[in-house]
Amino acid sequence: MNRPRFLFALSALAFAGAALADNSTDVAPKDGWASQGGGTTGGSAASSKYISKVSSASQLESALSLGGTNPKIIKIYGTIDMASADNGGAFTDHDDQAARGLIVVPSNTTLIGASADAKIVNASISIKKVENVILRNLTIVSPCDVEPVWSSSEGRWNSEFDSVVIYSSKRVWVDHNKFTDAPLTDDQLPVENGQVKQCHDGALDIIHASDYITVSNNTFDQHDKNNLIGSSDTSKDEEGHLTVTFHHNLFTKVMERAPRVRYGKVHIYNNYYSGSKSDSPYKHNYSVGVGYKSQILSTNNAFDITGAKTCADVVKNPGSSKLTGSIADSGSLLNGTDLALSTKCSFAKASWTIPYTGYPLDNAANVKSKVTANAGVGKLTVN
Repeated sequence: MNRPRFLFALSALAFAGAALADNSTDVAPKDGWASQGGGTTGGSAASSKYISKVSSASQLESALSLGGTNPKIIKIYGTIDMASADNGGAFTDHDDQAARGLIVVPSNTTLIGASADAKIVNASISIKKVENVILRNLTIVSPCDVEPVWSSSEGRWNSEFDSVVIYSSKRVWVDHNKFTDAPLTDDQLPVENGQVKQCHDGALDIIHASDYITVSNNTFDQHDKNNLIGSSDTSKDEEGHLTVTFHHNLFTKVMERAPRVRYGKVHIYNNYYSGSKSDSPYKHNYSVGVGYKSQILSTNNAFDITGAKTCADVVKNPGSSKLTGSIADSGSLLNGTDLALSTKCSFAKASWTIPYTGYPLDNAANVKSKVTANAGVGKLTVN
């Protein structure tokens, strides 16, 4: 039987619509701080000459420098390795790594993986003193400092090079990425001076008075010091800044700093945390760090941490007891029961008005299924 012509026309239109779908031109939705301050559009307005497809470190560097701060979209194919032969080979020392491992992202840029296998390794991505940046659909492997430094006063190894650092920047959306130490996990690192010779630093740090940042739908996996918001207790220039949202992120085997906050007005909602107090090598210490002058609003998060018994096992002040912050929670669960932050954790209550409205808020009982299904790479379409 012949189908009516209008049905064929509708089918053709539907197919064309599916073919044209391209998340590389997305702008930050109204579900976090990145929608404020004028909004975050990245390179969505890029003309065709500023849309690049790259598959090597040299191509990436060229695409980033193209057209200055004109809007640009850079689509990454396969693995970008900053220590590949294309970029000079293995790092020889700390200074060499600092120079050749750095990826500097300019204003008005969207950096997006073209498919689920898009990956950046041996790199530290710098979003410094810029505005309007989008980072999506990338597996970002923690760089390993080739020369970590032993601190005898602290009794530990200190490394440099965060996977991503947002420094004195505004309007940044970090979405649907995967951050991980793997394949070089901490159990494969040598032990010296009685401590693991830690070569990984932060996964994603937001520092030096950055504002209007949304971190959404990412997977943070197998890492120690994960997310630092606010660089130090003495960075008083950060007070009144550090407006950040974390939502629908998946934290698996993250030891601490998920996130650790100083000064900022930080909204944490609908994130899912999975870990264990006895895991090796990523033994859970705490999840949310309530640092100096922090103002944290926590809503409908779900913590599944084996061995955690009370709020204080997942929410704590990791710094001096004299330098305290504030937090308020509603609707969050710890191992399936009420987190009970107001009675089981001793903090001042944060109170401020969230400026974005109408954002989707899931019941904490549904957070695990939603976040595990949607967070990370391979959920976007890029043409």
